[in-house]
Amino acid sequence: MERPGERMEPIEKIDQILERDTRYRIEAYSFVLEALGHAMVQTGRVGHVTAAELMAGIRDHALDQFGALAKTVFNHWGITQSSQFGDIVFNLIDAGLLGKRPEDRREDFDAASFDFDTEWVDRSS
Repeated sequence: MERPGERMEPIEKIDQILERDTRYRIEAYSFVLEALGHAMVQTGRVGHVTAAELMAGIRDHALDQFGALAKTVFNHWGITQSSQFGDIVFNLIDAGLLGKRPEDRREDFDAASFDFDTEWVDRSS
């Protein structure tokens, strides 16, 4: 926990998340933060993106980074369905690493989810 006058590094905040929520590996949190940057480039905005925009960024960044192995990588990190990215995002929000608007809800990620079994095909051809 942060003490008054002290500022924790992001990795320390993620370590605290991992202490209280052991479902996902640290790589999953790092990936979501990377994918957020990807989503901001895709949307042309800096700052807030919607759950649907972030999920598109996650999907596309995963395809770029891992290709057809994305499902295997995510499963290794504890993610077995795309809506679980909402848990990761809200853990990052609770830790103060991401912000949210009043209208943002965890359920938005359920609505924007995609199928792990069909999504990891090369759509560039």
